[in-house]
Amino acid sequence: MVKLLLASRNQHKIEELQQMLVGLNIEVISLDDVADMPVIEEDGKTFNENASKKARLTAMHTGLICLADDSGLVVDALGGQPGVYSARFAGEDADDRKNNHKLLQMLRGLEDEKRQARFICVIAISDPQGKVQTVEGTCEGQINYGERGTGGFGYDPLFIPEGYSQTFAELPPEEKNRISHRGQALLKARSILEKVTG
Repeated sequence: MVKLLLASRNQHKIEELQQMLVGLNIEVISLDDVADMPVIEEDGKTFNENASKKARLTAMHTGLICLADDSGLVVDALGGQPGVYSARFAGEDADDRKNNHKLLQMLRGLEDEKRQARFICVIAISDPQGKVQTVEGTCEGQINYGERGTGGFGYDPLFIPEGYSQTFAELPPEEKNRISHRGQALLKARSILEKVTG
């Protein structure tokens, strides 16, 4: 088994990634399993910059193959916000509830066709020498008028993927993983991982 380090402490994200990597000859560990890993500041202007930096620095620090992702919600009517600031949209002490509340406030009064949005996920995989490969996944949809559903995390209770009437938070996890931005990116990442860990 090859060890793959996920550069994350987000339990939801770790579980989601673990489910999607089943069947590969990989033992998935997270930052919680690594002692004295310095915090890496996500100061990039794009998802790609943040994911690449996280993967490279974590891999070089630990000597392990590392997978990092940066993902977020891009809302057309807000000029692409929250974007790379999705996790801290409502401020440094933001949580999912505060972020969702702020988003709904900013979109108040906008009709369906002005609520277009997409989730974007960039996955970066780095070897311990710092060689990085990236892939991207997107999921188009729109922002609902209120929160619905209890599954998922983040903006999932507000996001209705294209072709569906339920939010991500209302869909069964397998279905969400199949169509989500992270699911799309991971599908592409699997072939890189098969080569890197083979």
